[in-house]
Amino acid sequence: MERWSIAVDKEYLKFSCAHFLIFADGSKERLHGHNYHVSCEVDGLLSQHGLVIDFTMVKPIIKQLCDQLDEHWIVPGEHAELRYTHRADGHTEVVYRDCRYLAPSSEIVVLPINNTSAENFAAWIGRNLITRLQGSFGRLSVRSLRVAVSETPGQAGVYHVDDQPQPGAAMPPSPSA
Repeated sequence: MERWSIAVDKEYLKFSCAHFLIFADGSKERLHGHNYHVSCEVDGLLSQHGLVIDFTMVKPIIKQLCDQLDEHWIVPGEHAELRYTHRADGHTEVVYRDCRYLAPSSEIVVLPINNTSAENFAAWIGRNLITRLQGSFGRLSVRSLRVAVSETPGQAGVYHVDDQPQPGAAMPPSPSA
């Protein structure tokens, strides 16, 4: 069987953010940051014009998603123990066990993930990318998507999704990342 895809790996598809991981034993890292890099591959049916999708249609969407995260502290909104409160004074309080943080709300992005891992960042970007691609290009037939988020060269979290429903079909619910 023949398959086609496009791969996008541009230097400007990046974001810098602060985070800390929470480990299975309940310990956590110190608050720190990374300069993340995003790449993706979109596998789909070849159109009558010989394209899966034009690169110029995919790159701006990935860039927008990166820009939403860039220069923010990313907080996992679905962690079982971590709590956050957006306060009336324009600040957000983040509490994990005996650690308390306070930062301007405009500097925090709370994502619907359970931990701030590269794998979860890749899943968040991938799910949003497929939704935006299908919303913008309804006739696009994406068979699979692969998104990688590198926190350092040679070290990435990767999200894969296969067999996307055709436009107009209901997508299965996304599990929490």
